Amino acid sequence: MSNIQLAANLRRLRTDHNYTQAQIGEQLNISRQAYSNYETGKRIPDIDMLIRIADIYEVTLEQLLTQTCTKTGIVNETSGPYFASRIIASGDTLYLTGEEIDLVAHYRNAGEDERKLARKVLGM
Repeated sequence: MSNIQLAANLRRLRTDHNYTQAQIGEQLNISRQAYSNYETGKRIPDIDMLIRIADIYEVTLEQLLTQTCTKTGIVNETSGPYFASRIIASGDTLYLTGEEIDLVAHYRNAGEDERKLARKVLGM
């Protein structure tokens, strides 16, 4: 089972810091491919690796795993226009397909102009 938030954070933090996958892999003493697998959610790093990654990006382990992290800080999803939901495996409140989860993740990472376009296309 992949951690969607972790994979998104790894990709976002790496690009925000202008690192390549090879550079991060070198810092962690792993291959570029191994790090790529973390970013795509194909593999989940063990706890020691997660701690090392959190140290590189100067975030807490909890932030890395559960919050939207950027180079400029943490996006506070517990306030503002966000609504708590549950994933099927942990509570069955909201059912999303893989495509729907992908859409939400891309929307969150989009700029305001892209979000406006998406809302217009969707008739929102």
